Amino acid sequence: MRVIRVDASTATILLTEAPAPKVRDRQTGEIAKDAMTGEALMTVGVVYIDEGESSLIQVTVPESGVTEGLTVGAPVSLPGLVARPWQNVFNGRERHGIAYRATAVAPGAFSMAQAG
Repeated sequence: MRVIRVDASTATILLTEAPAPKVRDRQTGEIAKDAMTGEALMTVGVVYIDEGESSLIQVTVPESGVTEGLTVGAPVSLPGLVARPWQNVFNGRERHGIAYRATAVAPGAFSMAQAG
């Protein structure tokens, strides 16, 4: 499916959940790996605030992209943020959504557009 680049230059992004390993199989506890590099994947929860609207989203990042100094409640940056629509059928029910991925998660700053 199509990958859509997300322009987060005017957004304020706040960390709501500390980085945690992304679990591929909940029954076995297997950790998800990047299909290209084999690197372990992590997820972070953030609130994405832009143009007066906010969304709680989960973002997948490679383990090497998780930087030191992250604090829940503090602003973060998500370089290389993309959105990928997905759909599948599970137990006869169609499911769909948007998966978010970034190359890293790092301490950030409040957007100047939000500071005004």
